Amino acid sequence: MATRSTRKKVATKKTMAMARAGSAMSREAKDAYGEIASGVKHLEKSIAEIQRGLVRAEKKIERDARAKVRELRKDARAQLGTLKSTQREAGRVLKRLTAGADESWRDIKKGADSIIADARKTADVVIRRFRKAIGA
Repeated sequence: MATRSTRKKVATKKTMAMARAGSAMSREAKDAYGEIASGVKHLEKSIAEIQRGLVRAEKKIERDARAKVRELRKDARAQLGTLKSTQREAGRVLKRLTAGADESWRDIKKGADSIIADARKTADVVIRRFRKAIGA
């Protein structure tokens, strides 16, 4: 013997509102209600579309930021390499100058100061560039 399952229909808020409104509403009011409901649904879709757009924009900004950070790191490595090279050169010049007893210490200091000043200028330029890039 086959039995039929009995299911109760579950009324949603919308169907309940329409049922209540349907009995007491004129045709014109029902049409207006339908237009308003349609507008609300369209607004919901617009909100969802805006939210999706915001997520896409956020991901793009993050992607661009990661690319910029990679670029800055690459530039920083190159500049640090240049500064380290200058540091090594200054060390070699200092050793060479101290080995030559004929030169005065003033000349040695002048040469070293010149190399160090150039390295400081380069470091300052690099630091300013990175601060500008991060907005600090």
